[in-house]
Amino acid sequence: MAIYLSPSMLSIDFTKIGEQLAMIEDAGTPYIHLDVMDGLFVPNISFGIPVIKGIRKASNMVFDAHLMIVEPEKYVEEFRKAGADIINFHLEATENPKKVIDMIHATGAKVGITIKPKTPVEDLKPYLAEVDMVLVMTVEPGFGGQKFMEDQVPKIQQLAQWKKEMSFNYDIQVDGGITQDNVRVVLDAGANVIVAGSAVFGKEDIAQAAKDFMGIFKEYE
Repeated sequence: MAIYLSPSMLSIDFTKIGEQLAMIEDAGTPYIHLDVMDGLFVPNISFGIPVIKGIRKASNMVFDAHLMIVEPEKYVEEFRKAGADIINFHLEATENPKKVIDMIHATGAKVGITIKPKTPVEDLKPYLAEVDMVLVMTVEPGFGGQKFMEDQVPKIQQLAQWKKEMSFNYDIQVDGGITQDNVRVVLDAGANVIVAGSAVFGKEDIAQAAKDFMGIFKEYE
C-alpha cells in the first residue's frame, strides 16, 4: 500500500511560502494539504481560491484541498480551476453529498469526503463506492496545533475493514495532531494519507521533517 504525506499549509510561514513549498517538494513530498476555512462551518478563516491559484504556478505537488466551508457545491468548479487536484468536502457541510460528489467528478478532480470527530463513521457508508478519499478528522476542524484524538482511531479501522470487504478503492486520510511519535497508530489502523502541519512546517529543518515521516512510511509499504 502506497502511503503519502500531505503537509498542512495552515502551518506554513506565509512570508516564505514559495521557499517552504519548494523545500518539501524537493524532499519528495507528493501532496500539499490546503485547509480552506470560511469562518462559518468552522470558527476560523484561512485562505481561499486566489491563494491556491497563485501557488499553483509554483508547485507540481498534488493539491489536496480540504474545504471546511458551508455549501461546498457553490465553489467546486472554482477550486478546480484554481488548481485543486483533490476536492475534499465535509459530509456535515451540505444537504446533498451525492450532488457534491457528482459535481467534483464532473470537473475531473478526485473526490474526498470528510467527517468531524462527533460524526459517526456509518454516516459515510452510502458514499464510499463513489469517492477517492475519506478523511477522518482527529481534531475538531478549524485550528492547527490541537492534540491528536486517539478515540477516532476505530473509525480508521472500520473504513479499512469496509474497504477490504467491499473492494473499495478510496484512500484513508487522517488530519489532526499527527506527529512522528503517533503516526504509527493511524498507519497501523489502515490510514495511507497523512496530514501533518506543525510536525513538518513547525520544524527548523522542514525538508528533513518531511523525509523523516516518509522514512516511517517505508516500514509499511
